[in-house]
Order: sequence, then structure tokens, then C-alpha cells
Amino acid sequence: MIKKCICATTNFKKLKNVTAIIICVHTPLNEIRKPNLQYIEKTGEKIVRNLRKDQAICLESTTYPGTTDEVLLPFFEKSRLKVEKAFSLVYSPEREDPGNTEFTTKTTPKIVGGITASCRKVSKALYEQIIKQVIEVSSTRIAVPTKLLENIYRCVNIALVNERKILADRMRINIWELINDSATKPFGFSAFYPDPGLGGHCIPIDPFYLSWKVREYDFTTRFIELAGEINTPMPSYVINKVMEALNTKKKSLKGAKILVLGIADKTDIDDDRESPSI
Repeated sequence: MIKKCICATTNFKKLKNVTAIIICVHTPLNEIRKPNLQYIEKTGEKIVRNLRKDQAICLESTTYPGTTDEVLLPFFEKSRLKVEKAFSLVYSPEREDPGNTEFTTKTTPKIVGGITASCRKVSKALYEQIIKQVIEVSSTRIAVPTKLLENIYRCVNIALVNERKILADRMRINIWELINDSATKPFGFSAFYPDPGLGGHCIPIDPFYLSWKVREYDFTTRFIELAGEINTPMPSYVINKVMEALNTKKKSLKGAKILVLGIADKTDIDDDRESPSI
């Protein structure tokens, strides 16, 4: 007999029957690039109505530093239960690379940061059931920006190589050969490749969570803003390249039949969120 391990439900009252609650909800930006936390807040409201003693709550949604302790914690303490004494609250950033066959959820190190040290220990024990290496960090305020830094690193380097691609075209240099030759250096260089823009839920969005939050500290994240200026118009650059290719065949873009292979933002996945192909 196969044991039934998974049960999907929209009934929040069933939260009282579980020991651990992991929050993985959408965290989009609005039209002016302001973080939209309504899904985290609404989930918090639902949880607090069903919160009981000895439960562990973990937020995994990408957000800005302070969300766990400034947004979620006040919700849960409305239940008159106190963190650490009655329940645990932690942040653990999702680390996924869809389509990657080398690193899976189980083999990718997992970071956990708690409101308190004992919260962190509880979450470590939870995640060690399914993940090989769980890394404890000092607080939620460290755990949250690790995900942001990881994706900002990618965003900025993609912008760098996209800009280099445009320059290489003008200089009649093969960008692919240039990158592959540079990648033969065994240290100090990581290969990034040009693309028609950023796609997926993470990289086009996550950096701007930080750039919005740091305004409270009278600071501007210039690398993030510059990367956005370079990456955002890349689909237009690709369209212009298509126009140039059509012109060599004495065809116009208007009325041309064009086959687009691949709508997702990367190979061998079905996620088309924020895809520049669209």
C-alpha cells in the first residue's frame, strides 16, 4: 500500500494539524517597482487565526530585509503566543535553479536565519530531514539579503555581458568566442552569456526589492539601477537584429513570418513569467 503523503487544500483550519508551516507565496512588484507584500500579509492573517503552540513557521518568499520581523512577527503575536516560547519564526531563502540536473533541492545548501537562536535551531532540524547541508546564519536580516545578493550578482553580470555583446557587434568581434576564451582562466572569472533580456520570477524582480528598501537609509543602489537600464531594453535590441537580418533578404519586419522557438526564460523549463521572449 502506498502511503498518502501529500494533501492539497485551501482550508486554513487544517494548519492546526501540522507542526511546520512554510510560506512560499508570490512577491511581485507593482507598476512603480514597489514591493507588493499583500500575499505574505494575507497569508499571515490566515495563519494567525489557526496558530497553536509548538509550531515552526518559515518564510521562503523573496522579499526585503525586515519582512519577517517587521511584517510577519507582529501578525503572529496578535494571537498572544510569543515567539520562541510558543512558536518559532525563521526565514530561509528559496534556492532553485529550474532545469539544472546537477543541483537539486536536496543537494543545494539551505540557509536558515531565525528571529532567535532557538528558532534557528528548530528550522535547522526541520530542513535537515530533506536537505543535505543546512547553514545557520545569525538572523533573518542576514538570511533575507543572501538571496538578493545572489540574484543581484547574476543581474549585474548579465547586464555587463549584454552591454559587451552590443559593443562586440559594433567592433565585429564574436562575443561567444570571446567569453569562452576568457573562461579558460581557472580563477577570477565566471562566464555569463548575453541573452534577449531577463526572465523568470527572480532575477528581473528581486534586485529591486533591495533598491526600494534602501531608500529608507538615504542610499541608492546604482549597480542595480544601471543593470536594469541595460537589461530592460534587450528585447528591443533583438528585434532590431531581426530587422537587420530581414533587410539583408530584402524583407520588411511588417508582414514577415517569424518562428520563435522557446517562450520560457531558459532551456527545458515551462515557466514563462517575465519572459523577454513574450
